[in-house]
Amino acid sequence: MSGIQILAFLGGLVGLGATFCATLSNEWRTTSRASSVITATWVLQGLWNNCAGNAIGALHCRPHHTIFKLEGYIQACRGLMIAAVCLGFFGAVFALVGMKCTKIGGSDQSKARMACFAGVNFILSGLCSLSACSLYAHRITSEFFDPMFVAQKYELGVALFIGWAGSILCVLGGGIFCFSVVDTSTRSSSRTGYAYGGPASTSHVSSHPRGHAQPMSQRPPPKYSSSSRAQHFDKNAYV
Repeated sequence: MSGIQILAFLGGLVGLGATFCATLSNEWRTTSRASSVITATWVLQGLWNNCAGNAIGALHCRPHHTIFKLEGYIQACRGLMIAAVCLGFFGAVFALVGMKCTKIGGSDQSKARMACFAGVNFILSGLCSLSACSLYAHRITSEFFDPMFVAQKYELGVALFIGWAGSILCVLGGGIFCFSVVDTSTRSSSRTGYAYGGPASTSHVSSHPRGHAQPMSQRPPPKYSSSSRAQHFDKNAYV
């Protein structure tokens, strides 16, 4: 279980890094070379900046001046990506505390709860990133294949693929964390049941001593001598 949890932690950490890079990237969408007249220049747009570059290598970026003039889907993607980064960060912190190979976190039960909570955070982070990238990609593709759309058309940028990869890694890492906790709890309950059955079997065996013991109903009555009976009546005669 420790090896599996380390693998899940690495997957979630790499997914968190990919999500963070996709959030800061300016290549969420790029101009389509098929529809652009001047192919020596291109435009890159992200969640925070608009950039223009040319074949010489010059790249000029300017941030979005105000959030009130931004379209709704860009603001929604911003919120989802920020939530994904925050959830992934807290998931990584809780995973460090809840993993079996670490010495912090208290008892095994509390560490299992921390690991499960970390897995849930990683899964939620992956779902938020996946939703943001899918929403942005859906807008790009709908505009690209719309024959009535006469403005500049864009294609999918590199940041979308990075975000999708990071979200998948986060979901896989969180799922492995949750399943490792479930497997550990199942094994502990099975061990507890075996230990509970041990004393019963031990008491059952200890009730029959070694050798061929006879039941009480089949044992012959004890024989007392006349001297022992006399001593017995002499001691308790006047009691």
